[in-house]
Amino acid sequence: MTMMRAVTFTEPGGPEVLGVDEVEVPTRVNAEFLIRVVAAGVNPIDAKTRAGRGAWPGVASTPVVLGNDFSGVVVEAPYEAHPLQPGTEVYGMGMVPRMSGAYAEYVTVPALSVARKPPSISHAEAAAVPLAALTAWGMVVDTAKAHEGQRMLIHAGAGGVGHFAVQFASYFGAHVIATGSPRNAAFLQELGAAEVVDYTAGPFERAVGEVDVVIDLIGNVADETGSRSLTVLRPGGLYVNGPTGSFPTMAEEAQAAGVRATGFRVSPDAATLAIVSRLIESRDVLVYVDRVLALEEAAEAHRLIEAGHTRGKIVLTVAEG
Repeated sequence: MTMMRAVTFTEPGGPEVLGVDEVEVPTRVNAEFLIRVVAAGVNPIDAKTRAGRGAWPGVASTPVVLGNDFSGVVVEAPYEAHPLQPGTEVYGMGMVPRMSGAYAEYVTVPALSVARKPPSISHAEAAAVPLAALTAWGMVVDTAKAHEGQRMLIHAGAGGVGHFAVQFASYFGAHVIATGSPRNAAFLQELGAAEVVDYTAGPFERAVGEVDVVIDLIGNVADETGSRSLTVLRPGGLYVNGPTGSFPTMAEEAQAAGVRATGFRVSPDAATLAIVSRLIESRDVLVYVDRVLALEEAAEAHRLIEAGHTRGKIVLTVAEG
């Protein structure tokens, strides 16, 4: 086993630059797993990197294999007594381009980035969890300290990160106000949103009262959402921005508005992922997969992601479970 199928690209461009190729199976070293990938999650950062933004500046060599999220089966464990031995179903998150990604038949990942897959969900559902759920947890729980009595506005609540953010904030007792399209109103309410604001009906700030926290998964790339979000925060309130490079003037504008502001970058933390697993197993958190596509359809997955209307996550199937 020296070669594997993988979706690769060598130069930045549109989705059409992605293609299936034969590449070398990555070599496991130190405290890493070698994992046979069954399914891989697709995230906006993948499309940004493919287009020459996102993590592209960190690319040291080509071809590049994208995909941070994976669900699969352990082939090689870090050592003989490790609790996750060969044959164990696991899921987790890598860090492309520091390592080769999960749009491939095999992936190597550090031990601290791998958790046991929740048995109640499929590999496709599991692959939809790690990056989005860990991002949502970091923004909502670790940074914003979601709690009872807190009013939290979450933009793009029906998306990959958003649908976890709404659930986590609601679980910890926050009063969640989510923006979304009319077709997602009922979905957002089912996730735990106390209020749903139709962003197509007019400026969201007209429908939102003063809030303590804004979780912004859009930024200023669409309708100056970031700048407008600062106007609904209470004095000293907290604005948390997710998408890379989406609000370059955030710090200056937040200071002028008298509010706090921070970006957020996710870490592949298996300990937190294990907490999310328990919430999934107890059915306090659901995973929504919008589309499941074959590995060969990675370009179409990127087109769907870039269209910006995905509910939940898009997943690529790589192999049989």
